[in-house]
Amino acid sequence: MQGREGSGYNLNCSELAAGLALSGHRVWYLRSGMEYSLFPGMRIRPSERWRGVACHDFINSPNFSPASTNFANMKVEIAAPGQSRLVVRWLDAIGAELVHIHSLEGYGLDLIGAIRRSGRPVIVTPHNYWYGCPQVDLLRHEQAVCMDYDGGRACVGCLPTIRPAKARLARGLDQTAHRVFGPIAAGTIRLVYGHAKPAIKRLLRRGRPTTGGTIIGPDGVVEIPAVGVDAELSAGFEAAGEGDGRGEVTMVFPVEPDEKPATLGCSPIDQNERFLASDVHLTVLNEYGRRRSAGIAALNEASLVTPPSRFVIGAMTAMGMNPARGRHVRLGQPHFDQINRTARRWRHYRSTPWTPQSDRPLRLAFWGTTRNNKGLEILARAIESLEADTRRRCHFLIHAAGWDWPFRKRLLRYPEVSFWGGYDPLHLIGGMREFDVGVLPFVWFENSPLVLLEFLHGGKFVICSRLGGPPEWIVEPGQDETHPLGNGLLFPGGEAPDLVERITRIVSGRVRLPSAAEVHAVSRLVSYPSHVREVDSMYHELLGDDGSGFRGRAGRATDHLSENGAVRQEPAHVNQEPPR
Repeated sequence: MQGREGSGYNLNCSELAAGLALSGHRVWYLRSGMEYSLFPGMRIRPSERWRGVACHDFINSPNFSPASTNFANMKVEIAAPGQSRLVVRWLDAIGAELVHIHSLEGYGLDLIGAIRRSGRPVIVTPHNYWYGCPQVDLLRHEQAVCMDYDGGRACVGCLPTIRPAKARLARGLDQTAHRVFGPIAAGTIRLVYGHAKPAIKRLLRRGRPTTGGTIIGPDGVVEIPAVGVDAELSAGFEAAGEGDGRGEVTMVFPVEPDEKPATLGCSPIDQNERFLASDVHLTVLNEYGRRRSAGIAALNEASLVTPPSRFVIGAMTAMGMNPARGRHVRLGQPHFDQINRTARRWRHYRSTPWTPQSDRPLRLAFWGTTRNNKGLEILARAIESLEADTRRRCHFLIHAAGWDWPFRKRLLRYPEVSFWGGYDPLHLIGGMREFDVGVLPFVWFENSPLVLLEFLHGGKFVICSRLGGPPEWIVEPGQDETHPLGNGLLFPGGEAPDLVERITRIVSGRVRLPSAAEVHAVSRLVSYPSHVREVDSMYHELLGDDGSGFRGRAGRATDHLSENGAVRQEPAHVNQEPPR
């Protein structure tokens, strides 16, 4: 499933594992917190062999994945000694010599210490802030950056919680039915239950709402106004001016109460610096505070902590991590390289993609999901706030995985907006020539900026929130004398008016777009082979091996752990040099 489970971080983890396997390593992967059975007892079970990686599932984990389902389970998330002992026994059984953790969701925080005490080095690559924040994104109520967790008291009620016993029973029933009856029968049962539950609730309600007319309520007849009537219904298409950019289309579909825009927080332009300078991160006042303390203590037991951005090292250091543990490792992915090569082979690689003199509109693209943290709501507000003449010179292409129907309703009135649904790496490789500027309006401290890197590998200028790690990649116009056009513009996270101003600067010509070649020249990008080689060199370093001798199939072993993962292996040299 790769990125379809666990999003971009699992895509990185899985491609790294596959690259190591291609290089002659033996790779094991352990996924926890997802698989449950009605038959009691914790156990580890092989699931598949995928691109040379031996994949295993931890069955009946006392910790659930994703982290949101474990939010009421902090005591067990802090320490699950029985689970940790079973994982260490499994590592012994496969002969693992090194463990690489990409996500510890689905495990206890005591696992890192248990593995280290077994004599194995442990590399931790945090792709988010889970070690210091059980909500994962350092967002309060998934709406605004959490600048002060108040010793853990602000965590109480931050996410809806589900009792661990209820979650275990629900997953056990569902997955046992899948295994016993097969996927078709289990899917039918799930479908019937899913429709029956709301149907029963509707039957128990008094009255039947309709789209117009009347309903019988508790106090008698209630009038319901008709909605969704097209104001230009009688005009046919005669009211439209052909290509005259006359304005908006009449809004036909009303926004329902549960589809109202989310209230997202705004950040000052220096939010990163304010967070890192704050002295509130070490306070411990309740179980959530103890959980943060345990998460940072776990990082301090790791051999290396290697996030894709320096900001995460700073954030974890502010929470108490020893900075000597941190090492910044930039990401490389096969599809990054494919996007990059495609851009270089395009006949317009060295041409300016758009100028204000162009006949066609400026094409701006959002690629991501509809989750609050990605900030599609901020882009929607910006589109609604743009001056009409500026908006008519734009075309917004929105690729958003998830429930985008409320956004479609709101932006239906603008002919300049197109929704293209979700996507995968194949869409990305082929879709980079569809637009001129990428827009990343996220509202959290973004760490592992896959979409940003995809845009830059595609040679695209980017408008990006100044939050978390992405500012480490963005060079604004005038910052680099050698490459004066830069590769992007930064704006305060959550501030739609500032996003409007950045778009307007490009449309008006005050900011000139660089060619794809110029974007590549100023962007610090890492290839997939280089990424695999760098990770391999860290393994040799921690194992005290200079890499001068290839040990063959019986040699070095390394493991990658995740919510989704563990890996065991030997030296890696993808597409660069022959195996030693």
